Amino acid sequence: MNTFKLTVSTPDGNRYSGDAAALFVRGSEGDLAVLANHAPLVTPVKACECRIVTDDGEELKADIFGGLLSVADGGDTILLTTSFNITE
Repeated sequence: MNTFKLTVSTPDGNRYSGDAAALFVRGSEGDLAVLANHAPLVTPVKACECRIVTDDGEELKADIFGGLLSVADGGDTILLTTSFNITE
C-alpha cells in the first residue's frame, strides 16, 4: 500500500503525525481525496468530517471546522483552526 507522511496540526499542537494511505476533506472547490503521490496543492479546508485511512487500514474520523491543507513532496499538512478530536 502506498502511503504518505501526514501531520494534523491545531492550536493545541499536533494531533496526528504518521503515515496515511488516504485523506478525505472538503476543500474550497469541493470534496478532496489525497493519496500518495498527489499533485502539490494548497487549499482552504471547509467544515466537514475529515477521514484519515492509516497505513494499516484503520479509519480515523473527526469533525473539523476550517483550516488550510498543504500537499507537498515532503509530506502533507492540515493546519486547523480548532481542536481535532478523533472518533472511530
